[in-house]
Amino acid sequence: MNKKYKLLYQQSAFPVFQNRMYELKKEAIDCQKGDIHLVQNLDTGLIYNLDFNSKLMKYDKHYQNEQAVSHVFQKHLDNVAKIIERLLGKCELVEVGCGKAYFLELLQSKGFGIVGFDPTYEGQNPSVERRYFNKDVGVQAEGIVLRHVLEHIQDPIGFLQRLNIANTRKGNIYIEVPCFDWIVKNKTWFDIFYEHVNYFRLSDLNRMFGNVIESGKLFGGQYIYVVAELASIKQPVFDINNQLSKVEIEFSIDKSFQPGPLVICGGASKGVIYSLLMIRAGNTVDMVIDINPAKQGKYLPATGLLVHSPEDAMDMLPKGATVLVMNPNYMREIKEMTENRYVYIGVDCG
Repeated sequence: MNKKYKLLYQQSAFPVFQNRMYELKKEAIDCQKGDIHLVQNLDTGLIYNLDFNSKLMKYDKHYQNEQAVSHVFQKHLDNVAKIIERLLGKCELVEVGCGKAYFLELLQSKGFGIVGFDPTYEGQNPSVERRYFNKDVGVQAEGIVLRHVLEHIQDPIGFLQRLNIANTRKGNIYIEVPCFDWIVKNKTWFDIFYEHVNYFRLSDLNRMFGNVIESGKLFGGQYIYVVAELASIKQPVFDINNQLSKVEIEFSIDKSFQPGPLVICGGASKGVIYSLLMIRAGNTVDMVIDINPAKQGKYLPATGLLVHSPEDAMDMLPKGATVLVMNPNYMREIKEMTENRYVYIGVDCG
């Protein structure tokens, strides 16, 4: 390996899309896969998957990652809206990579003037254009919203520089991404997957801009954000004090669950990779539960596990069964939804 990289973590044959759902079990098991070769760049300090191939990333209608069905996540989005209003204002905003436009429409319901750009958008909102935001769209924003996009972009600095040019080198930007420090602290290695090429720390976001207006943590520390002057984007410089070591992030299977059926609550990214790693370590996963109707009755990639609704699970599981909750933020909501009839264990180690 080139000496400018430091190896942090490796896995093989991960599903390329951990949130793509399948109608057939065999199709799910045979899904396209890729390898994880996570490194820290010793020039920039940035962390990314060296084996990532952007040509494999073709999103379609089978991709399901809508978290807003949860009241807990809706509260998070309300908090984000307040940050955007306070630091970007409510007028002339652009959301880049708005997905299914749930957050964009939430902002519109609060009186924000915002347009979205996403070539994969399938809805009917006239404020969303099915194309990339570039200098030819004829729209310049006072503020740009970039939520959970930058972790998918192979060249994040180049991407932000192109956004800066597209927006005529003006305005501020709000960026929100998962927090790699949270993953390391809590040993949640199931938060590392192929679809995310980049893994950011708060220090990384702060080093990427010359003028940072505000930065911080969100969603119980699982997410981080920065609001910065877009035109101040710069190539970050490696800080030896922020160097990571391979020893810090060795994967180990959680042995805290009790004997009996192994039930995973959360069929999104965390649950997909956790169940895959559990099975590879010789464990049997008996059931996966998720509240998203778009996932229920379909199969998870790589493992071919069928996703059940909470209601179906309650009919099938004996009282007192152990349920592994993939995200501690949803613990209370899950207990209420399943009438507190099980033994609930959060898999994070924090």
